[in-house]
Amino acid sequence: MQRQEPMTDLSKPWPFGLSRRNALPYALGFALLIAALYWLDRPLSVWAQGLPDGVRAFFQWMTQWGESDWILIPGFIAWLLAWLLSLLTCDNLRLAAREIAALAGFIFLGVGLPSLAATLLKRIIGRGRPETWTADAFLTFQPLNWSAWDYQGFPSGHATTAFSLAAVVAFLWPRAFWSAMAFAATVAVSRIVVGAHYPTDITAGAVLGVLGAYAVRSLFVARGWLFTAADGKTGRRPFAALRGLVFRR
Repeated sequence: MQRQEPMTDLSKPWPFGLSRRNALPYALGFALLIAALYWLDRPLSVWAQGLPDGVRAFFQWMTQWGESDWILIPGFIAWLLAWLLSLLTCDNLRLAAREIAALAGFIFLGVGLPSLAATLLKRIIGRGRPETWTADAFLTFQPLNWSAWDYQGFPSGHATTAFSLAAVVAFLWPRAFWSAMAFAATVAVSRIVVGAHYPTDITAGAVLGVLGAYAVRSLFVARGWLFTAADGKTGRRPFAALRGLVFRR
């Protein structure tokens, strides 16, 4: 059997070998990464915002996909309708509705909870966005400022949403892993190009999004929803009832 790379082995409870035992070294390593990237924040921000207009127009279009509404609203509606259907039906139709409800619920929570965490953290931390930069005050904070958009830079909410969605999609359809991650990375980079975030902001958002999706999956595993876990491996349950309804003769 071909050995999977740590990043693409989605059956593990956490990515990159992360566990409760080594959480502290990982946290320290992340802090060092952010500190190292900080020195690239301003140069990369200036360079990205100076890209040709055609390139910037593409990223301006891509950045909208980092909004969470287009995921959360349909996800919640699908969950609600499937849940109601499961109460009003029986037999295979009820089982199929429950499968759809579990799927929609996972998408909603897998993206929604990390995005909510990013929304709260960026307001608590209050880091200034690139537009607040000056030669005399190149690193500014206004913590616990809940209304000042220009001081809600860290972490990037768009990057969090994009990477949590990528992880959710990969958990459900592992073959889509690289495509989903490429999409998320493009959305995250767009935040630098449009001048909304620094590289450190999108890096933190990417980590938060992926780990948040893993945490939601762990919750579903513990509840026996949508996923199963055995011998340290996690996998999606087959949509047996739904498949039976669609392909029945």
